Amino acid sequence: MSRYQSPGVSVNRGAARGVAIGIIALLVIGVVAYSAVQIVDAGHRGVLLHWNAVDTTVPPLDEGLHFVTPFADSVVQMEIRTLKYVKSTTSASKDLQTVSTTVTVNYHPAPNSVHRLYQSVGLDYEDRIIQPAVEEVVKQVTANYNAEELITKRPDVKSDIEREITNRLNDFNIITEVISITDFQFSNLFAAAIEAKVEAEQKALKAENDLIRIEVEARQIEQQAQGEASANIAKANGEAEAIRIINDALAQNPNYLEWLKTQAWDGKLPLVVGEGATPFITIPTNP
Repeated sequence: MSRYQSPGVSVNRGAARGVAIGIIALLVIGVVAYSAVQIVDAGHRGVLLHWNAVDTTVPPLDEGLHFVTPFADSVVQMEIRTLKYVKSTTSASKDLQTVSTTVTVNYHPAPNSVHRLYQSVGLDYEDRIIQPAVEEVVKQVTANYNAEELITKRPDVKSDIEREITNRLNDFNIITEVISITDFQFSNLFAAAIEAKVEAEQKALKAENDLIRIEVEARQIEQQAQGEASANIAKANGEAEAIRIINDALAQNPNYLEWLKTQAWDGKLPLVVGEGATPFITIPTNP
């Protein structure tokens, strides 16, 4: 091998070394730029981590493009859109009846507090927080009611469950939207007994209402009869008073009867009855 190299060979090696350094520099710049740019997807918030520790000095990152410190910072995305959790649980009522309950919870993490939720719970908050909260609340509320009351007072049961779940999840910066009891199931025998009892109560209520209606109608008929009797009595009293007045008039003025006869005359001339006898005048009267 020759101790001397041609100038052309040295130039080629220098150029190759320069190209390699340029490529490495571009790669380093690309890696740094990639690490410095973070994109938060729509419907999410970004939790900023500084050396894998949650940076609570800044609020969660909004949707869009963000620049962070390369290599030192990273972003964890947390969804804040409406999420759905369904839980079926078996519990005992106050009268020790077995009740199967299905609860549906619509919720979302508080957008401005997702970094605290991530710091205290992590991404699997549904299994760690929501599931045990729903299960415990359902068992607790169910134990406060008899099995029959779970049916007849369903709005109250729903209100109790909703209030308790909301309070518990709010402590972890989880906001509940709608909580629904989608199913209550009892044994077939107990369900039939409850249905029969409710039907009997409805029939009893209908009979009571019918009795009240009959009593009201009877009072109305009685009041109507009393009104008619009072009217007849008043009419009879009026007629009796009229007769009394006429009798008093006749007693005080005997000519009143003759005046009544003249009032009944039809205007025809008097009739003469018999020959050679004293004329007898008859004043016709209307029948």
